[in-house]
Amino acid sequence: MSHVDFDQLVTSFSKHLHTERNLAAHTVRAYLGDLESLISHLTTLGVADISRLELAHIRSWLANMQVHGGARTSLSRRAVSIRLFMKWAHKNGFIPSDVGASLATPKAHRTLPDVLDISSATLAMDALAMRVGEEDSPTALRDCAMVEILYASGARVAELCGLTLDSIDYERQTIRVFGKGSKERTIPIGNPAMRALKAWLKDGRDSMAKKDSGDALFLGVRGKRIDQRTVRTVVYNALSALEGYERLGPHALRHSAATHLLEGGADLRTVQEILGHASLATTQIYTHISTQRLQSAFKQAHPRA
Repeated sequence: MSHVDFDQLVTSFSKHLHTERNLAAHTVRAYLGDLESLISHLTTLGVADISRLELAHIRSWLANMQVHGGARTSLSRRAVSIRLFMKWAHKNGFIPSDVGASLATPKAHRTLPDVLDISSATLAMDALAMRVGEEDSPTALRDCAMVEILYASGARVAELCGLTLDSIDYERQTIRVFGKGSKERTIPIGNPAMRALKAWLKDGRDSMAKKDSGDALFLGVRGKRIDQRTVRTVVYNALSALEGYERLGPHALRHSAATHLLEGGADLRTVQEILGHASLATTQIYTHISTQRLQSAFKQAHPRA
């Protein structure tokens, strides 16, 4: 087995992640960052050739990060990253065996995400609709449509930003989004979101559109496709007036959509499909939220609680 330069290894793995795995840019950065961190640790240990890599070296790397305050969630992700790298490196002849196959993934502490209650979500949407009436501006129409769609669909911010004029099916009241790994899915949206969207397209978008707007559904003030930072700011502002929800962002609307669907009787598989979760285990966290909220309501309302 010939000696392989570490830089050459990173370049080859990067190409694999981009072209063969079709991963998002930020995901690729995370994987490469983990690999470079491991390589730095190997260099410290005096391991100059990847073919000499052993399981003990990887455990030493993870243990070193834990000692320096690495969160369990970060360690868990890094273990997954390196297992993927080891599998690829072995398959391509860089290492004699897949030493990462037996590496256990540190269990992450699962924290329940923040969720709006239904009355607060309704209040936030009503406040946006009132703003449209008061301001009569294209940005108010846009903001109302964006927040309504985020709450109605449970879509990620990146998915919302990627919507085009062709993403909407008016007859079926659905939107077509491209999620992680460019996986396409169709999500239903309700009447309020559809009304807000039609109002934006009828009375708002044209006045913000410029020569380079293209087919982007939502636009920024300069006429280009809306960016994620602007969407987050819009949601923060929309939720800031709600007592107890001052610091919630777009992901809270995604969590709220999932929780309210389950509380309304939707089955877990349907919610998984709507959210675009690869694993049902990820969706199951929302059943814990629903149970927690049920217990809280019971304690507040029942005389024998």
